[in-house]
Amino acid sequence: QVQPVESGGGLVRPGGSLRLSCVVPGSILGIDLMGWYRQGPGKQREQVTIITSSDDTMYADSVKGRFTISRDNAKSTMYLQMARLRPEDTAVYYCKVRKRGIDYWGKGTLVTVSS
Repeated sequence: QVQPVESGGGLVRPGGSLRLSCVVPGSILGIDLMGWYRQGPGKQREQVTIITSSDDTMYADSVKGRFTISRDNAKSTMYLQMARLRPEDTAVYYCKVRKRGIDYWGKGTLVTVSS
């Protein structure tokens, strides 16, 4: 079992920054793909960004230039650095890990962008 655990969510003003963390039990070596997804109020879950085992990254157009995904293999942790946050970024953010073709999801962390 691989159960990621997210943290770092909270309330932030528009234009502010926040960093989310996703801790993966055990080693993240051998994991095919990791990513961040979000689900805003009344919306479907959407992919925000992913990082592959070869460190290739992809970003949704809505977050390009503002969000950065990274990982620390030694800490078995993935990060999402979010900058210039907007009210429309308000959502529950989920971490997903794909290992041997199986997706494992965290329970999410809430990010609220509001003045």
